[in-house]
Amino acid sequence: MLALEINNLNKTYEHFQLKNVSFQLEKGYIMGFIGANGAGKTTTIKSILNLVRMDSGEIQILGKNMAEHEIELKQEIGSAFGDINFYTRSKIKTLTNVIKRFYTHWDDEVYNKYLKKFNLIEDKKIAELSTGMRVKYSLALALSHGAKLLILDEPTSGLDPVARDQLLDIFQELVQDGEISILFSTHITSDLEKCADYITYIHDGQIINSAEKETFIDTYRLLQGKNEDLDKVKQALIAYKTTSFGFTGLIHTKDFDPALDIKASIPNLEEIMIYCSKKESVYV
Repeated sequence: MLALEINNLNKTYEHFQLKNVSFQLEKGYIMGFIGANGAGKTTTIKSILNLVRMDSGEIQILGKNMAEHEIELKQEIGSAFGDINFYTRSKIKTLTNVIKRFYTHWDDEVYNKYLKKFNLIEDKKIAELSTGMRVKYSLALALSHGAKLLILDEPTSGLDPVARDQLLDIFQELVQDGEISILFSTHITSDLEKCADYITYIHDGQIINSAEKETFIDTYRLLQGKNEDLDKVKQALIAYKTTSFGFTGLIHTKDFDPALDIKASIPNLEEIMIYCSKKESVYV
């Protein structure tokens, strides 16, 4: 069963457009959603949650159409947007007592477990929380009402490396029994290398690639060679940059001839994102 299925999502603004965005997330897995600022990650996430009205397309969550079953499905979704900028003068316990009333399956025991795990003090005001602590509070709320799909926009933003690692461990624990699925966007691609099962990459409102993580990475090779060798592969490169020492460029694995005397290595997610964002460009 699919936890999330997006088919041909389109949304047009004056200076930006989501164009036929399609991808799917199987139940019980973690998907990392990557792309540069302004690429369309947040617009896609808000469309999934019906916070933004799409122009066309279809969104299915747990096998049901979001547009037709929004109230029911939002009981099954936990969401967090990296920060809380409303009711900032309220104490944590006051805001929680308001939010919990909206969820049929709210579990105080689970909520209190995450408060303790995240070292959150209920008597603190939202305004007194650091960015990292606000993220943790958002996640405590999202995890406390039996959600089957977590949709998280930059959940590790503002967290120190220790707190981020703790959070990634929690994500992996949550999906172990196959009942919970997680979609989260992030600029910290090393986090995805630690915990994601799938990667979806969006650029300029279009999905460039969506695949199982190892398959996604294996689609590309990072080439390093002498400047005089550049002409041998230039036409096949997605993008490249040159220095006085030579060139570095990204290529699709299927387009690379291993017989060439050019060093090829497996790129990391950050390198893939950087070079794909420079497509059609040359940087010297």
